[in-house]
Amino acid sequence: MSAVLEATGLGKRYGKRWALSDCTLDIPAGHVVGLVGPNGAGKTTLLNLAAGQLAPTTGSITVLGGRPGSGPAQLAKVGFVAQDTPTYAGLTVGEHLTLGARLNPGWDGSVARQRIERLGLDPKQRAGTLSGGQRAQLALTLGVAKRPELLILDEPVASLDPLARREFLQGLMEAAAEQELSVVLSSHLVSDLERACDYLIVLVESRVRVTGAVEELLATHHRLTGPRRDLDRLPADQHVVSESHTDRQSTLIVRAGGPIHDPAWTVSQLSLEDLVLAYMNSASAPAHRPILEVQR
Repeated sequence: MSAVLEATGLGKRYGKRWALSDCTLDIPAGHVVGLVGPNGAGKTTLLNLAAGQLAPTTGSITVLGGRPGSGPAQLAKVGFVAQDTPTYAGLTVGEHLTLGARLNPGWDGSVARQRIERLGLDPKQRAGTLSGGQRAQLALTLGVAKRPELLILDEPVASLDPLARREFLQGLMEAAAEQELSVVLSSHLVSDLERACDYLIVLVESRVRVTGAVEELLATHHRLTGPRRDLDRLPADQHVVSESHTDRQSTLIVRAGGPIHDPAWTVSQLSLEDLVLAYMNSASAPAHRPILEVQR
């Protein structure tokens, strides 16, 4: 499967501060990809680099085989919805669609009109009078009607109420399926990723902690609870992601290469939130503990 985004040693510096450093990543095509990590991990910087909004300080990045923002043909391949789902308050919904048609050579007016009708938006209403959810849907419409190969969304539902978030994500999934879009969605709301995404990337301090298909990740990660023991005695195919201990008990999150047969352990499944938090917490794990970076 081809990659929609490849980064090697990617970094972006502002003065003496590195917003992103030494990021290496390979995102496959054909997925709705969830990008998650703590504040300051570099998610927004990475997505702005991918959209051509920024130029890297170090390293390299290619999107759909080309340099981001390198020309009209490259820009036409990528749709981008920024964190504040930007719209122009003084323009009407219809004027936004007209502007989209003028700026994008591959614009699909029928898709735009159908989405606006389905959403119940009045083409004559100014964007400044729309609700937050309606503005987010308008921004998504502009991104989808561009007919990109890759749609990038940076925290598009962070400020929306639960119902508006659900409606936005439902519209996103429908658009991805209908147009066979590749999507990269950044969010700190794991429940949204669980609902919309089939591929996951956890980014912590610019480093990819884990990446893979959600179904596979959940099938291969387990919580082990049992009597306290020396972790050096674990089988070689059980990689410790995070650990906690009491005087008598150990609780581990592990990625296992096969079934766990040790009767001393109570084995339970993880939710996606459990898995994400385990890898985010692993950033502070002792140096001798392995951090697993799984590439496709």
